Amino acid sequence: MRSILSDLVKRLDVKELASSGVIPWSAPVPCFGDLAHSKVATLGLNPSNREFLDDAGRELDGQHRRFHTLQSLGLTRWSDATAHHLRLILETCRAYFLRNPYDRWFKTLDHIISGTKASYYDASVGACHLDLIPYATARKWTELTLRDRSLLLAFAGDSLGLLLRDSPVRVLILNGASVAQRLQDIARVRLERQPMREWSLPRRARSHVIGVAYRGTVRTLGGVTLRRDLLVLGFNHNIQSSFGVTTEVRTAIRHWLARAAASAVS
Repeated sequence: MRSILSDLVKRLDVKELASSGVIPWSAPVPCFGDLAHSKVATLGLNPSNREFLDDAGRELDGQHRRFHTLQSLGLTRWSDATAHHLRLILETCRAYFLRNPYDRWFKTLDHIISGTKASYYDASVGACHLDLIPYATARKWTELTLRDRSLLLAFAGDSLGLLLRDSPVRVLILNGASVAQRLQDIARVRLERQPMREWSLPRRARSHVIGVAYRGTVRTLGGVTLRRDLLVLGFNHNIQSSFGVTTEVRTAIRHWLARAAASAVS
């Protein structure tokens, strides 16, 4: 993973990437948790700015810090990063759930995946989280321009495949329809879509939002051959942000994941 991180760090000094909305002083986040010991991984779009900033927009520091930055590493530019700095960045990634994780986001998702007998918070049954883009941006993904999104995907589109290729991950769980669409684009596959009425989200003024389950296998990602079949499962609701995701819906998704992933994680 160190060679992948090294490339991601070097790309931060590329002018085009710096202009795409990335927080320029924040380190790349190749993974949340210990990828090397995870059979299950969840997938999102990109790290939240809350991994680096507090509610007032100030850089997290001290016991509140989650990941390294130029300041915490004592650097003025990323091109000065050495093997020592890369090791420090990777250590914060591996130990993320043992320090100060963003529980408001991860606790809900951990409950969803717990049916697979995996957890972010228990190393003996480890799970980790990955993102399509390992760079935090100042604005949410939905607020970025099409140009910025395209640039980010162009600069980091191969990183997910490289990380998964060298990992023991057998099940990749997609959190939300946007993630599912982007994953299909970079894997050049079409996942099976199954309407799930028990996942429907009620709306007063319009039709209910029907739940959708995604399922399929991939062998290549971003041009990288994985050398195995990777089971991909997902749901169209963004568990943390979709309005009206009830406890009943979360439980139904959890049970479906448990059944669908059983043979892959046993």
